[in-house]
Amino acid sequence: MADNNYDVTIIGGGPGGYVAAIRAAQLGLQVALIDKRPTLGGTCLNVGCIPSKALLHSSHLYEEAQHQFKKHGVVASGVKLDLKTMMGHKDSVVGDTIKGVDFLMKKNKVNRLIGTGKVAGAGRVEVTGDDGKTKKITAKKIIIATGSDVAPLPGVDIDEKQIVSSTGALELPKVPKKMVVVGAGVIGLELGSVWRRLGSEVTVVEFLDVVLPGSDSEISKNAQRILKSQGMEFKLGSKVTSAKTAKSGVALTVEPKDGGDAEVIKADVVLIAIGRIPYTEGLGLEGAGVDMDRGFIKVNNHFETNVKGIYAIGDVIGGMMLAHKAEDEGVVLAEILACQSGHINYDAIPGIVYTSPEIATVGKSEEELKELGIAYNAGKFPFIANARARAMSATDGFVKILADKETDEVLGVHIIGPAAGDLIQECVVAMEFGGSAEDIARICHGHPGLSEVVKEAALAVDGRALHM
Repeated sequence: MADNNYDVTIIGGGPGGYVAAIRAAQLGLQVALIDKRPTLGGTCLNVGCIPSKALLHSSHLYEEAQHQFKKHGVVASGVKLDLKTMMGHKDSVVGDTIKGVDFLMKKNKVNRLIGTGKVAGAGRVEVTGDDGKTKKITAKKIIIATGSDVAPLPGVDIDEKQIVSSTGALELPKVPKKMVVVGAGVIGLELGSVWRRLGSEVTVVEFLDVVLPGSDSEISKNAQRILKSQGMEFKLGSKVTSAKTAKSGVALTVEPKDGGDAEVIKADVVLIAIGRIPYTEGLGLEGAGVDMDRGFIKVNNHFETNVKGIYAIGDVIGGMMLAHKAEDEGVVLAEILACQSGHINYDAIPGIVYTSPEIATVGKSEEELKELGIAYNAGKFPFIANARARAMSATDGFVKILADKETDEVLGVHIIGPAAGDLIQECVVAMEFGGSAEDIARICHGHPGLSEVVKEAALAVDGRALHM
């Protein structure tokens, strides 16, 4: 192999890109991985999933020490916030994880190229480094895995100091007295809950009439109720029309989406979290003749574009913008390129919100099943009826399982409660193998454990929950 010629060249070193690189290398392909950052992991590892989870956990511990420990006979007097140390822990987690990914690149002999990648045509890629020099390479296959970027709010300029994206919200030097979060989706609720726990007065402004738009309505309503009980305020059905910054803070003009009087809300920091858009600009895709749809790359069932030899995975192709979805697509595509058979079931990809309590979902909601005309049975069981949850003082929430009325096949599972992100996984496995609610109900679950709530919900599908 020539130095600049590869079997596979991947543009984008986020979860989808670097996992695709590892799997392709495992299968014996010569791989180059291009990313403009000197550190791999993309948004998720550098300024997204990983640092936010570190802050979510640390802020939860802080709140527990302040308000929950005494319930368990633990007296912690003089609890103080050391934000600098908390941020240092977050940065350490990110740094150690980055080192781990770098090790995996070396272990699997993936050639790293730092710079901006651009498709010059089928089989040709140009990499421009920070020094402005361009390197030309060739590849039998090209994978676009550049992920997504923060969706802008028209008329509002993000300066990452007073008006911040998720990136700036992870780096605030002090706890703002008042914070406004624009957007009640996953990112807005997670980061809003972090700063609320650390002492901010947090108000969430959402254009739609619900939090977590697209979620099962029962999950959405309960999430809002629980977060409100924790101190978060919500202004739903509202839109931000302007934002003015001054030394004293930010003045947001907010008005009802359906018309009405505007009001001005003042805050120290405003977080814009209205979603994400595909990162496809400047990649040379139009010049290469790649078909696009509203910024997303169009691909077939094998992730190939209309241009032979050019593929795409992850956020840039649409669907659920989740790191683990991109990872699975990266593995599947690598296996396809190595003449193996890859598989991904989009109906069995879990989505998790790492608030407290956690929220996890997989499959269809009740609203979706009704819209599709699919008859179903629903089984629900609350955490308050579970001994382990009571022992943990974590009794908010429930597990809801939706199963086909005729076949009992599990069609959707929705959890809000402690460790929801872990509990959902047995339901994902059940759905992946076409399992029924009865299958889950018949499995022995350890006692006393949170997973018993899943078993009881499965029993409840048939109206035979044991502990309620």
